[in-house]
Amino acid sequence: MADGLKVLVIGQGGREHALVWKLAQSPKVSQVFCAPGNAGTAIDGANIDIGATDVERLTKFATTEKIDLTVVGPEASLVAGIVDAFEEAGLKIFGPSQEASQLEGSKVFAKELMRRANVPTADYQSFTTAESAIHYIEEREECPLVVKADGLAAGKGVTVCTNREEAIQAVREAMVDSVFGEAGNQVVIEECLVGQETSILAIVDGNTIVPLDTSQDHKAAHDGDTGPNTGGMGAYSPAPLVTGELMDHIIEKILVPTVHCLNTDGLRFRGVLYAGIMVTNQGPKVLEFNVRFGDPEAQPVLMRLKTDLLDVIQAAVDGKLDQLEPLVWDERPAVCVVMASQGYPGSYTKGNAIRGLDEAAELADVKVFHAGTETHDGKVVTNGGRVLGVTALGTNIADAKLQAYRGVKCIRWDGAWCRKDISDKAREA
Repeated sequence: MADGLKVLVIGQGGREHALVWKLAQSPKVSQVFCAPGNAGTAIDGANIDIGATDVERLTKFATTEKIDLTVVGPEASLVAGIVDAFEEAGLKIFGPSQEASQLEGSKVFAKELMRRANVPTADYQSFTTAESAIHYIEEREECPLVVKADGLAAGKGVTVCTNREEAIQAVREAMVDSVFGEAGNQVVIEECLVGQETSILAIVDGNTIVPLDTSQDHKAAHDGDTGPNTGGMGAYSPAPLVTGELMDHIIEKILVPTVHCLNTDGLRFRGVLYAGIMVTNQGPKVLEFNVRFGDPEAQPVLMRLKTDLLDVIQAAVDGKLDQLEPLVWDERPAVCVVMASQGYPGSYTKGNAIRGLDEAAELADVKVFHAGTETHDGKVVTNGGRVLGVTALGTNIADAKLQAYRGVKCIRWDGAWCRKDISDKAREA
């Protein structure tokens, strides 16, 4: 429709492609732009060649183009203060302020807030020097520890250490070798929680919290949750692990006190509050908070959302989530399998031609979300570590998994690989 709304999605990954695809389905939307986007967002929307953290140019574009609503994908844009800049320019934007984004931008900020809000999380200490961190590790009894870079590290700043040597090595990498840049100037060392992980995403307008349906991510690179941590190798929704009773507990003991504490601190939180949770024998505990949609969790979750996403986001921006009708979900589960470049999460090559995308697109209930792709000479080529998120619906988890891997089988490029066991945990739950 010509007189519909113009929407801008910021970012270039799989999450942003899912957002573009979903928002474009709204009858109230006439055009969806994506900055900078990828080869997939170019099909479902229109790409704009502006970087996701180029706040000045993005503000200018949104003002000139009279963008009605902007949705921020990546955490780096939020931590860079894009929401503050847009609001100052009188533009509508979905996401928390720069200060509230510290909930993800700084592990220390998040841990201190959880302590004040009495939110269950792992015991921790924070350190500003490698010497003090190493001394702390050496003084403790030998046990598994988790070393986290304080700042943003694209999902790679967390090292799970089984012994003292590994923990000291992780501290040295972060604080001495600066493998995460400035993000590692400060570290958090915490006890290693044992249990099953789940991702709880909620839309928040500062007062009202609307949880999305549950999902579970797979962070480890290889089958059986082995290998290094990645930005996520696949996800499925819903997560059977989270019963109605457990969800109520998470809302009451984690989401509500967190939002309340942010409000008390004068940090009104509008956007997506994402709690990465470990379900332990002592109950659910927060591993980390994110302040945006998860990637790859957004892909299966948005695949199942039947409610118009535009209505949900507009209600959050306008502070009217309490007036929103209950969200409607496709009863069928969804599974997303990430196809990655050879070498990821380490170094990898770019520019490999991808074949079989059209073939995969013809499969029923399959959507291939692009993450690290671009178009070169009319061909779609790899442009990142996580390249595609092949997502499928099915009558049950096993069926959705089968259909997603059917999609994966259609697609080829030199060095393509993926985990083979995405969603198997759901059937064990």
